[in-house]
Amino acid sequence: GAPGEKALWTEADKDGFGTSTTTGSKVWYTLDDGELTEVYYPDLGTPSARNLEFVVTDGRTFTETEREDARHEVKLVDRRSLTYRQVNTSRSGRWRTTKTYATDPARAAVLVDVEFESLTGRPYRLYAVYDPGLSNGGDDDTGTSGQGELIATDDRAASALVTAPSLRRTSSGFKGASDGWTDLADDHRMDWTYSFAPDGNVVQTGETALTGLRGNRRMQLALGFGEAGRDASAVARRSLHAGFKRAARSYADGWHEYLSDLRRPRSVAGMETEYDVSLMVLAALEDKTYRGGAIASPSMAWVWGNLVNYSGPYHLVWSRDLYQAATAQLAAGDRGAAERALDYLWEPQQKPDGCFPQNSNLDGSPHWPNLQLDEVAYPVVMSWQLRRFDAATYGHVQRAIGCILANGPDSQERWENAEGYSPATIAAEIAALVTGADIAQRNGDNAAAARWLETADEWEASLERWTVTENGPLADHPYYVRLTVDGKANAGTIYTIADGGPTVDQRSVVDPSFLELVRFGVKAPDDPNILRTLPVVDRELSELTPNGRFWHRYNHDGYGETAAGNPFPGTPEDPGIGRLWPIFAGERGEYELAA
Repeated sequence: GAPGEKALWTEADKDGFGTSTTTGSKVWYTLDDGELTEVYYPDLGTPSARNLEFVVTDGRTFTETEREDARHEVKLVDRRSLTYRQVNTSRSGRWRTTKTYATDPARAAVLVDVEFESLTGRPYRLYAVYDPGLSNGGDDDTGTSGQGELIATDDRAASALVTAPSLRRTSSGFKGASDGWTDLADDHRMDWTYSFAPDGNVVQTGETALTGLRGNRRMQLALGFGEAGRDASAVARRSLHAGFKRAARSYADGWHEYLSDLRRPRSVAGMETEYDVSLMVLAALEDKTYRGGAIASPSMAWVWGNLVNYSGPYHLVWSRDLYQAATAQLAAGDRGAAERALDYLWEPQQKPDGCFPQNSNLDGSPHWPNLQLDEVAYPVVMSWQLRRFDAATYGHVQRAIGCILANGPDSQERWENAEGYSPATIAAEIAALVTGADIAQRNGDNAAAARWLETADEWEASLERWTVTENGPLADHPYYVRLTVDGKANAGTIYTIADGGPTVDQRSVVDPSFLELVRFGVKAPDDPNILRTLPVVDRELSELTPNGRFWHRYNHDGYGETAAGNPFPGTPEDPGIGRLWPIFAGERGEYELAA
């Protein structure tokens, strides 16, 4: 059945995410829908496993999977550690699996403590079905099976799955043709024990020793990674020998120590767990090889996970996202993380012209080519926030400001799909000019400081002409628009909304991002045009949900599945529908505090 069906990455709505605080254990795990989903190795830009789940059968009449045939519950075992437990109870009432996860702080292995229970008093058979996706893709792996071990390799990495008690039988096949689910679903028995499956989308299967009856319910599983099969095998077996309890205790202790060094404000009362987990997730997003580099998300957005078979843009470093994460960590007291992030941004990512790439790979090499000037501005502002006034930092600031002056104020805006005069981007640019001028003065460069402040004043004075319409169709008073393509906010210039959207008058499109003007101090919270725009944006873009009010990016946004439930990008007759973005609730909260 080589090479097997194409494998898509799993859904992005993760229930759990974890890694140890140690930099030597370069492995991260994610959880969703009752199973282990993407595992990242050797860095956060490289998913190297797609999923691992258990399949249950009585060998005669039924075969059921955790993902499709069970009710799922996920628990945070320790609210001050990224230690998660999944409990899957079959809808048929026959069985339950309980799985607790940690990564080995000493090596690149995911450890799982597994309990399998029969709820009927009858013995069942439990099979592990593992889909590797080494080196950011599952279409070129080779699987070998035998001696109670499942090993997968490609030309750059390897994984090994072992258990205690040991797997009874093993097999490596190809997805949709000779994999374990196809085998078991046919006659509820494991008929295939293939020892070798080369160069394809390999799925591996192991029959465990568990029956679900008393005395035969528990096992430990180790999924180890390395550069070659023997390396991964050694990692997995050493982790298994050391044991889950020891690794889990050390794993949790690392997170306890991390949180103990941070302050928790009084305002967190009643939300301590949410606060602590948020901080731990931010810390876990920092790569362990390229220190300071943090990816956008350990998941694939739906469009990338389902249209392509490689790691998407959420596994890249974005100056914009890294600024948001690092300043949150700075506010929480983790200054070291913010310092590393700034060092990362200044050193490997900077282009010779002082500009930044739209995004980069973790090693700092540019990925997408577009220029977004807010991403050039953020490191300048963060340097000032961190009080980094040294000469070396000032050299970076000079080059970044040079990029802004040479290319601004119009730019591709924060949503990546339109260029023009954006209130949000211009807010970041002005903030960079002002904070950069302060750094220049502290380095004795008063002439540069004066030029930069003069430009900041000129852009601020022109901001409303560029971005506030006085004759737009959404209100009988002035309001900020999403952007203007020509810098003429009262002109009915048209442009086409990206992602399958319509061609519209630029005065008819609004965006909550104008509040960046307040967050960066360019406009006061009670500025008349800020106050006038708030009800327009709320009316056009917000919806009240069971979890509170949320906002869309902008009207006519087509970046989403269609009304009929079809995949993006849809058609003119069935276009995509823009979704609610939780970031706006956070940004609106920051505005309300400022107000």
